[in-house]
Amino acid sequence: MQYSLGIDAGGTYTDSVLIRDTDGVIVDSNKALTTYPDLLPGIKKVIDSLNPEYLKNIKLVSVSTTLSTNTILEGTGFPVALILIGDHPLEKELPTSHMIIVRGGHDHNGEEVSPLDLEVVENFALRIKDKVSAFAISSYFSTRNPEHELKVKDRILELTGLPAVCGHELSQELGAYERAVTAFLNAQLIPITGQFIQAIIKEIKERGINSQLLMLKCDGSVVGIRDALKKPIETIFSGPAASLVGASYLSGLETCAVIDVGGTSTDISSICKGVPDLSNEGAVVGGWQTRVRAIRMETTATGGDSHIWSVGRELFLGPRRVIPLSVAAVKYPDFLNNLKRTPMPAREDLGENIQPTKFFVRSGYTAGELSKAESEVLDAIGEEPVSVYEIKALIRKDLHPQTLDSLIKKRLVQAIGFTPTDALHVLGEYTAWNEEASRIGAERLARLMRMTSHEFCTAVKRRVARNMTLHLLSYILQGVPYTAVEKILDGNYPAKFKLEVPVVLLGGPVRAHRKELEEFIDADIIVPEHAEVGNAVGALVGKGIKRVEILIRPASLISPDKDFLVFVPGSRLRFDAYAEALNAAIELGKELVTDYMRDCGLSGKQVEISIEKKTISPDGWNHPPMETNLLVMGVGMRELHA
Repeated sequence: MQYSLGIDAGGTYTDSVLIRDTDGVIVDSNKALTTYPDLLPGIKKVIDSLNPEYLKNIKLVSVSTTLSTNTILEGTGFPVALILIGDHPLEKELPTSHMIIVRGGHDHNGEEVSPLDLEVVENFALRIKDKVSAFAISSYFSTRNPEHELKVKDRILELTGLPAVCGHELSQELGAYERAVTAFLNAQLIPITGQFIQAIIKEIKERGINSQLLMLKCDGSVVGIRDALKKPIETIFSGPAASLVGASYLSGLETCAVIDVGGTSTDISSICKGVPDLSNEGAVVGGWQTRVRAIRMETTATGGDSHIWSVGRELFLGPRRVIPLSVAAVKYPDFLNNLKRTPMPAREDLGENIQPTKFFVRSGYTAGELSKAESEVLDAIGEEPVSVYEIKALIRKDLHPQTLDSLIKKRLVQAIGFTPTDALHVLGEYTAWNEEASRIGAERLARLMRMTSHEFCTAVKRRVARNMTLHLLSYILQGVPYTAVEKILDGNYPAKFKLEVPVVLLGGPVRAHRKELEEFIDADIIVPEHAEVGNAVGALVGKGIKRVEILIRPASLISPDKDFLVFVPGSRLRFDAYAEALNAAIELGKELVTDYMRDCGLSGKQVEISIEKKTISPDGWNHPPMETNLLVMGVGMRELHA
């Protein structure tokens, strides 16, 4: 009997699930807290809890994660330098201050516009290497000729030893700005995704499990895990993609909308007739437009661990994730006593980082470049949670909240605070952790809001459900303004939204939100069995999908019957005749698809390859096509029977 193991590492929990290959039945599953900065203890714990008899016969391990998405959403990515080559337009904002533009680049035919100024690159790399963790490189028209990007990448590696990411490696679509952003975000994610993947590889190897290792991509397809190591940007939405595929599998529905409630965020997506709804424009994450093919989704920084805070009787939800009070009381033995004795801050001092329920603890990450103020505050924060009151006493001066904010963004400090998870503990609807800590926190914040703790927690729970509903409707009603939806949700009009499509809920305590959701919308709301590990299930049931886009065009329109350029991912080829160019392009596309599928453990009859050809020529054009676009598509499926 053979089994498949699915693992999903979220911002709060790491989930595991075992599926029997013969009939697709879930035979075991578990959850464990995700551990920072070393993910390995959490992964070990979640696998240790599974039946050891099943673990002996695992033939496939597939993983997904929201760690990359959360990193971008929370603005806690690693510092990256961006090198732009050629005539890049600068009217749009770029996500880094460590940036340089150098001479070079190519034209639409892949011909060099000007020589690459490698000396400027070398000086910049040596000057900045101690301030960044990776480099991103984007050259003008690198999709037509990646030569300059590759030269810069090689030189960066020689000089600094740091990872470098090229725009052409991630997307073959035109759009210099979007490619630059995609390369930057990819480079920013390499450390955290690399750490996760290496932890998985190490753990599987040490257990003597001889299996295929796959990772889910953000379009719901799978990739060999070592490819994921090179292109972590393609996994930015692998968690949400896993929830979508997993929800369809668990509910038995080929068409449904999905609300996946995680610790850091809530993701809305949909699947129609078994095919995920993909974005036409590329993924947008943290406000940045990328060229990454991903599921179309609506993400809100509202999750079970979103920070609940109050200023002037106004309630705020997120956007940052904190450790819930209930969890901190279990994790840190003296925390409950500290929570009880910490004084209430003055109302005029209140802000996101100054709250009667806010504490701080070292994350375990190594500090890089810090200001004097940051160093002083970091020295005052240890491995046990401390309040702002205690930090001030230790540094013997006033504390600027921005300093704490900066340390959190640099991942050096983890905040603890009141969350929706705590509200559910107080209401008795979820009791996995310490209820007393949640109750004390609720009483403190309720006092500021002039409510009872029960009223306060009910308001928090309703606010979370409202946010879920608002983003679900925003996703379904594309183009309808938020304000119009909000007016109906808030009861300003005697109306209620009715949805024909079923809505599947995934995540830990999602059952607790079902009633409030039904008050906001008229829909068939489903919480399937194993909803709490839906993402781990989705990691296993994704298909292998590979798209190879190839462009063929004459080198010159003056003599369009000979000399053809073929633009393939990563290279530019040249052929005398059109037929020769077309045949070579098709064969190369098939080869790239087959190699990719082999890395996914798929071959032969498991893989179907289709070829789509589109040509462009003006009226009266009696020559080979002016432009030929080939799409070589491979779909591989490993059968699991639900």
